[in-house]
Amino acid sequence: MNPVSNIWNHPKTSAAGLLIAIVTVAGVLSQQGISLGKAGSGSVVTLVSGLAAALLGLLARDPADTSSSSGSTAKLGAWALIALLLPLPFLGGCSGASVAQDIVNWTPTLQSAVDTVDSTAALLAPADAPVFAAATAGFNAASKLLVSQAEAYLANPSAGVLAQMQSQVVTLQQQVNAAVLQAVKIVDPASQKHALAAIQEVGTVVSAILSLVQSVSSKTQVAQMATHSTIKLAATWPYLYESQSAALVAAHYGRPLGWARTQVAQVEVAEIQAGF
Repeated sequence: MNPVSNIWNHPKTSAAGLLIAIVTVAGVLSQQGISLGKAGSGSVVTLVSGLAAALLGLLARDPADTSSSSGSTAKLGAWALIALLLPLPFLGGCSGASVAQDIVNWTPTLQSAVDTVDSTAALLAPADAPVFAAATAGFNAASKLLVSQAEAYLANPSAGVLAQMQSQVVTLQQQVNAAVLQAVKIVDPASQKHALAAIQEVGTVVSAILSLVQSVSSKTQVAQMATHSTIKLAATWPYLYESQSAALVAAHYGRPLGWARTQVAQVEVAEIQAGF
C-alpha cells in the first residue's frame, strides 16, 4: 500500500504509531543517559516522552464490540489499557510511607474485585464456567497474601517485606495475564465479556500495586521482577477496555476520567520500558 495514502486513510492509527515510536526512542535515549538538555526539573527526552504518552492516551479508544470492530480501532484502543494501570502521583517524590499507604488503600478494592470474580462464574454459560473458574482459581490465595504483605509493609517498610511484595505482585500479575488469555478462548460472547470484565477489575488493581511497588524498588530489583513476568502486558492489550480501568482509577483517586486516561497511557509506557 502507498504509505501516503495509508496515512491519509488511517490518520489516528498512523498518529498512534508515530507517538509509540517517539516514546520508544525516548526510552532508549533515557536508558543510554542521553537527555538532550534540561526542561524544567527534568530533561527534554522525558518531557517529549511524557507529552507523547499523554497524546497517545487522548487518541486511544476502547475496542468496539466484536460485531462492529475493525482491526485498526481495536489495536489503537489497546494502547489505552488497564489493566495496566494507575496514576503516577507517587512518582513525583512521595515518601516510602505514603507509597505504602497508597498500596494498602488499594487492597479493599482488590479484595472486592476478587469477590466479583468468584461470583462471575454464575453469570456464564454452563460450558464456560469451569474454564473461567480454572483460570482464576489462584486469585484468592495470591491476593490475600499480597494484602497481608502490604499491611506489613505499611507497619514496617523494611527491605525484607518489600522483597516479598516484589515477588508476590508479579506472581498475581502473571496469574491475571494468564487468566485473560484463557478467557478469550470462551466462545460465547456474553460469557467472554463477563469473564474479561471481572478479570480486568482485578488486573487494574494489581497493575496499580505493581507500579507502586516498582516506585520504591531499585532499578536492579525492577529488572529482577521483570524477568519473572513471562506473559507480557502486550499479550493482553487487545482484549481489555481502557474505559473500565480508567473509571476504576478515577474513582479511587477522586479525579476526572480524562486525568485517569492520561495516567493509564503513561503507566503503560513505563511498564513496557521496565519489561513487564
